[in-house]
Amino acid sequence: MRSKGLAAMRKGSVFIDHTTTSAQVARELHAIASEGGFGFVDAPVSGGQSGAENGVLTVMCGGDAQDVGKAEGAIASYARLCRHLGPTGSGQLAKMVNQLCIAGVVQGLAEGVHFAQRAGLPVEAVMEVLGKGAAGSWQMENRASTMQAGRYEFGFAVDWMRKDLGICLAEGGRNGAQLPLATLVDEFYAEVQAMGGGRWDTSSLLARLNREGASGIDG
Repeated sequence: MRSKGLAAMRKGSVFIDHTTTSAQVARELHAIASEGGFGFVDAPVSGGQSGAENGVLTVMCGGDAQDVGKAEGAIASYARLCRHLGPTGSGQLAKMVNQLCIAGVVQGLAEGVHFAQRAGLPVEAVMEVLGKGAAGSWQMENRASTMQAGRYEFGFAVDWMRKDLGICLAEGGRNGAQLPLATLVDEFYAEVQAMGGGRWDTSSLLARLNREGASGIDG
């Protein structure tokens, strides 16, 4: 499993892994790093492309405290928050929590926009009002208007979200977590894929509800 990147690491250095994968893979990579005499930090991120471009990513770290401490200086150049959450694999587990929360919020937003459309409400005005109250969220602020317009060329692709939800559901099967909503939303995303929306962003859950005449961008 040792990659060329790991093979090139020098003793005493730290490998920072920002990919989203399983906690088990992170533990296996940590073991390889330990054998090679260097550190390993699993550090998946949240914030998307815009977060990376603007240096405001949120980074969830798992690993030895000493290794995370070494990594924090580099991570600070592109993140607004870096938090050590526990031993190796903890970063990946936290990212799973992130994806589970997003899945539920986006489905709720899609249903809200769909309901507002069917009720004949001025959707953008409604979302502007709701965004200042308890229903407000990053997804509402950044995706409600594009969802209303049937534009799905932003953000994180459905194919990638299904990959991540698959990891979440597998981990839930191992630790006994009950994830009925995530299971259902994953099925909804499978329907979006079947509509040709695998490369649409995750807000395309609305296209499934508005499939009669739904307009998306298959990129």
